[in-house]
Amino acid sequence: MKFLSFNYNGLELYGVKVKKEEKAWNIIELLKKFDSEGAIPATLREAIEIYGVDFIEKIRKIVEKVSQNEDAENYKIPLKDIIWRAPIIRTPKNIFCVGHNYPALIQEINKDTVKTPKDVVIFTKAATTIAANNEVIPSHKELTNQLDYEGELAIVIAKSAKNILKPLALDYVFGYTIMNDITAHDMQYKHGQFFLGKSLEKSAVIGPYLVTKDELYSPEATSIVTKVNGEIRQNAMTSEMLFRIDDLLVEISKVVPFEAADIIATGTPAGIGSAMNPPQFLKQGDEIKITIDGIGTLTTIIGE
Repeated sequence: MKFLSFNYNGLELYGVKVKKEEKAWNIIELLKKFDSEGAIPATLREAIEIYGVDFIEKIRKIVEKVSQNEDAENYKIPLKDIIWRAPIIRTPKNIFCVGHNYPALIQEINKDTVKTPKDVVIFTKAATTIAANNEVIPSHKELTNQLDYEGELAIVIAKSAKNILKPLALDYVFGYTIMNDITAHDMQYKHGQFFLGKSLEKSAVIGPYLVTKDELYSPEATSIVTKVNGEIRQNAMTSEMLFRIDDLLVEISKVVPFEAADIIATGTPAGIGSAMNPPQFLKQGDEIKITIDGIGTLTTIIGE
């Protein structure tokens, strides 16, 4: 299933995409009508925190039931009428990010100074950076003139975990989404570490959907394509990643315990604007579209 969060008629809601229709089931209304004895989470994050992966089957059963009803349309909302939110509007803590996880990216950055890592490279983006599909984000021109895009596959954690065992790693995954890791490269290197250059307001654009792990069968063998103003900039396969999903969950959980709805961005492939000759940084009016097969297309627009 494809979960999403959105605003509709002034209400903050979440839902699941109706199959073969550009509509979303209103999950809160479905739970009120068809599961009144259970908890009714106010947000998708809260639903994951309460139910974990069991929420997937709960909603699947309800949708199957209501689909047969004459009043099924009463529980659907057209996607054209919503304002998108990130599936997880606020993470429990900073977003985990993986650096230098695609060999081709390392080559294009500077093969003489950036070496292929032997161990996972982790940094974070502030939890306050989250923005949504179709959102206009600031250019931050007062802070940077090297704003860049980075298309990435992101993982959403299903439940609390520490010291995850590799064979069991995927048991802790709720699903997958897309992240545009907007980065100010000049700030990133000016400060000698990544955090400030990675934590500009609305610099973690996430969505449009959170696809459950049972629906995205091969997250490590899917395509990721980034276009800027219609021009293909990144075109890779997630199979190129140096460190796979289970590697990441194992290594991070040795040090930092996961919480339900934590997000891990798995790194960006080659084709970033800063590596072009000459560099092509983002400017006001640019439109970035990141498509991951099996998830959808995430759109970002650069504003003032």
